[in-house]
Amino acid sequence: MADTFDRRLTPARPDVAAAFLKGKVEALRFVEGEKRRVAIGHASLRRAPRPDAMLETELLFGEEVTVYDELEGWAWVQNATDGYVGYVPSAALSEETGPGATHRVSALRTLLFPSASIKEPPDDALSMNAAVSVVDFEDRFAVLDTGAYAIAKHIAPLEETESDPVAVAERFIGAPYLWGGRTSLGLDCSALVQTALAACGVSAPRDSDMQEAALGRPLALSEARRGDLIFWKGHVALVRDAQTLIHANAFAMAVAIEPLAEALARISKAGDEVTSVRRID
Repeated sequence: MADTFDRRLTPARPDVAAAFLKGKVEALRFVEGEKRRVAIGHASLRRAPRPDAMLETELLFGEEVTVYDELEGWAWVQNATDGYVGYVPSAALSEETGPGATHRVSALRTLLFPSASIKEPPDDALSMNAAVSVVDFEDRFAVLDTGAYAIAKHIAPLEETESDPVAVAERFIGAPYLWGGRTSLGLDCSALVQTALAACGVSAPRDSDMQEAALGRPLALSEARRGDLIFWKGHVALVRDAQTLIHANAFAMAVAIEPLAEALARISKAGDEVTSVRRID
């Protein structure tokens, strides 16, 4: 495969590749792929088709994927949300894409119930920005196309977005740091940024290097204000105000607010300097 193709975003292996890559990469066969959607609260997307393989990222309920190959209970997929490629358990995917999402989860997490009763044991839990299709409302519940019942005030129409990504990120304070994680049960620095921006209607790539290359416009660190992104090699944080930032980080092993000057000094001492500051207008 040509070096210009990013492994994380390129559905190509020596034996099989996506049809749209024909003529661009070498593979024994090219396939169109099959559209499916994630059918559980969240699913691990791994680098190899085995449960102990490195966690690349996580897929959220309702996200659409293209399946290019399946083997021994694993599906090799590309996520439509951010283009990430990897292996997910086939059992985590539905056989059909469904009618399409109408709402997204706006709470950190919400539970799915088998009936319109909070006294019933929940069947699953959905994370922020999970996509759901609502077919009806019943009292305090939204009835999903799957037959599950979600708390209506925990979801919002897709066109209804938030205005402050920092305020969204602050809801995750204390959530554990997890490399590759994308939910409040555990997430990494770029997932926090991706999630906060998505809640505000801004699509962002999955990883910090991709975000630095694709998002916003550059500015001086001295000009940074609330909502700007500060990048280091392999790391990203959201500016909270003139004195603080918020980020998911392996120093605290959690999402935390940290004095900006202290963070800059600590990370610089480890040998990493700020590579850019970017503003999404």
